[in-house]
Amino acid sequence: MYAEQPNHDSPERELLHKVALGDQKAFTELFEQHQTLVYDFALRLTRSKSRGEEIVQDVFIKLWVNRAEIERIQNLAAYINRMARNYSYTALRKIAAETLRTVELAEPEMAGPSDAEHRLLYNESAKILQTAVDILPPQRKLVYEMCHEQGLKYEEVAAKLNISPGTVHKHMKLALKSIRTYFHDMDATILIFIFFIKR
Repeated sequence: MYAEQPNHDSPERELLHKVALGDQKAFTELFEQHQTLVYDFALRLTRSKSRGEEIVQDVFIKLWVNRAEIERIQNLAAYINRMARNYSYTALRKIAAETLRTVELAEPEMAGPSDAEHRLLYNESAKILQTAVDILPPQRKLVYEMCHEQGLKYEEVAAKLNISPGTVHKHMKLALKSIRTYFHDMDATILIFIFFIKR
């Protein structure tokens, strides 16, 4: 993704050189050349105009902050596309988390297509969460279910299982880490689901 030595033989290389030197006019030109690509990509994944605009800002702010290294980029379009994808995935994880909170606080009877989509996304996320819990080691799964699902305190779980509160804490820490990793690895599944509920 990076070139070993920068060269200024093409208009793009010259533009990157100017940006690296802090030329704001050159950066504006770079922004105008690529911001539509970033916005369209982000909009296609997140289905949200506001999220798309935020991702555009995030991508180009990071490019400007790291402008001293920008000449090392060999394929600018591919690099920006990768940044857009990474920020979009992060946005999708936030959307999923916000949806979970929204559904948990919502009234039992939901109205409107937006709420129906939220319920579908919640159900899919709940299935993924249950799978992540089911693959935990037996003792860790039991501790997680007692703490998280039954609402017991660490001391109560420790007394019931005849283990120390510190061991309960360790099990919960490892369980949550494992669940977060599983959700991260399931990004593609969540993306596919979001595509289909919108069609």
